[in-house]
Amino acid sequence: MRHCETTALAVLLRHQGLDLSEPMLFGLGSGLSFVYWDSKNMDFPFLGGRVKPFELTRNLAARLGLELLVQETTSPRKAWDQVAAQLDAGRPVGLQLDSYHLDYFTSKVHFAGHVVAMYGYDDREARLVDTEQQGGAVTTSLSGLARARAARGPMSARHRSFTLAVPRSSPSPRERIVPAVTACADAFLDPPIANLGHRGIAKAGKLVPTWLRRSDAPERDLPRAALLMEQAGTGGALFRNLYRDFLAECAQHLDDSHLRTGHRMYTEAAALWTEVAALISAAGEAGDQQSLDRAGRLLGEVSRLEREAMQELSRLRG
Repeated sequence: MRHCETTALAVLLRHQGLDLSEPMLFGLGSGLSFVYWDSKNMDFPFLGGRVKPFELTRNLAARLGLELLVQETTSPRKAWDQVAAQLDAGRPVGLQLDSYHLDYFTSKVHFAGHVVAMYGYDDREARLVDTEQQGGAVTTSLSGLARARAARGPMSARHRSFTLAVPRSSPSPRERIVPAVTACADAFLDPPIANLGHRGIAKAGKLVPTWLRRSDAPERDLPRAALLMEQAGTGGALFRNLYRDFLAECAQHLDDSHLRTGHRMYTEAAALWTEVAALISAAGEAGDQQSLDRAGRLLGEVSRLEREAMQELSRLRG
């Protein structure tokens, strides 16, 4: 699996006997979004393609009627006791933490919105499940895990742990496709501020061409931004590949022209996002303004394409 939060959700739900694909988990959690984020205290702008950390989990639990137990505390001792009690009872636990402190992470960048599933431990190590690119079933030191859970900063939580249970009366995932798709579409089409949703993509189209001037080290910052779009747990194309595959899977269960049109348009959008990432990377490596200008124009096209796709999907009825 490719994205951290859906990887952890899959582990917890499979333990309960509910086996859903990663695109289905992402889509039923209304995970797709967009944010262009820049501020005075940031070294370089950030392009995000999904809802904020843990919102996907809350969305999925509410939509499928799952019993979501979330525990947070400022006490490291209590935080460990909460997790150990669940594991000792035979239940895997989801953890939100800062990936910087995990031993198996070779790319040491602070990201406190990372999510893993924990399924065991001994006197020295914790046994975790992470994404395929991070190794799948991995281990990290208990001391590193404690630091990761205690980290503070953007997107951090207070030693957050969570478990999921599937009630007998839980609705079929197929029955929840339409509300999941339309809720995601409505949020994308009517964002509260201009740097979110389709408006945010349009804004990015205007600002990305300024990135050579925005950075003190464009040969570092622009390729890194492109790498985050394609490989940092996004599934490629800033999560658009995942949403494209979700819509394709939905079309196997639901015969609807709006759904088919949305899937076709997100297939186009995903390819454009990958092209944008390649142009941004090339611009940074060569100091090429023309590549950035081309990326900006493509983002304008993506904004229009995704807006029209979401307008189609918002008309979905089930």
